[in-house]
Amino acid sequence: MKAVDEGEYRQFAGARMEQLRRTAFLLCRDWHQADDLVAITLGKLYRNWGRARRADNVEAYVRGILMNAFLDETRRPWRREEPAEQLPEAAGPQDIDTVDTRADLLALLDKLGPGRRAVVVLRFYCDLSVQDTAAILNISEGAVKSQAARGLHTLRLLADPDPATDRRESR
Repeated sequence: MKAVDEGEYRQFAGARMEQLRRTAFLLCRDWHQADDLVAITLGKLYRNWGRARRADNVEAYVRGILMNAFLDETRRPWRREEPAEQLPEAAGPQDIDTVDTRADLLALLDKLGPGRRAVVVLRFYCDLSVQDTAAILNISEGAVKSQAARGLHTLRLLADPDPATDRRESR
């Protein structure tokens, strides 16, 4: 890579690293694995920076690399380390006001399968369109819509498992 290109890559990667880390955490729910996913993503981006710069949407290109890295890791469980019974310290930054809400949401996201979780995170956390999500995950737009709908339905059921609750009354 040329020095000019490397400077451009470093500026791009540095500006987006925290956002990539948060997105990766939402997918895998582990700050250490999120850091690994970001490292894999940035390594692949470095190798393909010339192609990435020529892409219509560099952000989408990078998110695609991140999603593929996450999905690859879920397909290869023998490559992951086994988690410890107790962690030595709390991992990752936490806001005191939203810890309970965030923990609840992350516990619910953890119950979704990796593909459905990827769709929900891209659509509703990253605020991507159906078309962008489909392009990143290399699936049809219809699959994105159905996976998003099913994911939200599952999250709603998990958040309020009482079938007697009528959601229309709470509006």
